[in-house]
Amino acid sequence: MTGAARGIGAATARALAAAGARVAIVDLDAAGAERTAEQVGAAGGEALAIAGDVTDPASVLKAVDATVAAWGRLDILVNNAGVLRDATLGRVTDEDWDLTLGVNLRGAMLCARAALPHMLAAGRGRILSATSLVARTGNYGQTAYAASKAGVIGLTRAWARELGPKGITANAVAPGFIETEMVRAVPPKVMEQVVARTPAGRMGRPEEVAHVYLFLASDLARFVNGAVVGVDGGLLL
Repeated sequence: MTGAARGIGAATARALAAAGARVAIVDLDAAGAERTAEQVGAAGGEALAIAGDVTDPASVLKAVDATVAAWGRLDILVNNAGVLRDATLGRVTDEDWDLTLGVNLRGAMLCARAALPHMLAAGRGRILSATSLVARTGNYGQTAYAASKAGVIGLTRAWARELGPKGITANAVAPGFIETEMVRAVPPKVMEQVVARTPAGRMGRPEEVAHVYLFLASDLARFVNGAVVGVDGGLLL
């Protein structure tokens, strides 16, 4: 899985490992990936830390090859790597647009494309990708982020149609406001307003998103395909 050095990614890596999966942790932050792998190992799981850049096709292929070399298979892909560069339309820079779409959208495609031959060979697989509440609602100052996450929904639905007949499902998880480093950067007053609008009355926790990924990765979800599962405490309502 990608983007597992911290936050939702690290929580998902721990949850998958606790359920018996061997987890390849791919992140640009090599030290963070190692830290998550150590956490998995300390809990009795098996993990492999890989320094990788999801925007670089060669780096993605190297990560997939390392995973298959270690364990002989690749059953589940979690596209969790993501960046956020807030700016209103008039202030969006070319660099921030390219970075956001490159990591959040192109990166998901590159990882899925690299993993696909191994899933096809096995006749089964799970492709899980991180979208966002704002992909469906929009959000002030998030032109690039909202566009990238809406694109992930489009990719997921296209893959569900293409790959479902081959035993491979594709689904997306759409978190709302979760207690992560990214959300902690939001001004407290803004977060108070968000929590006030959330029927659950609080922000979510990374583990609560991880549990949804775990379900979608399991055989319990074998007939779930092309879904976008919200984990937002009802904020979308």
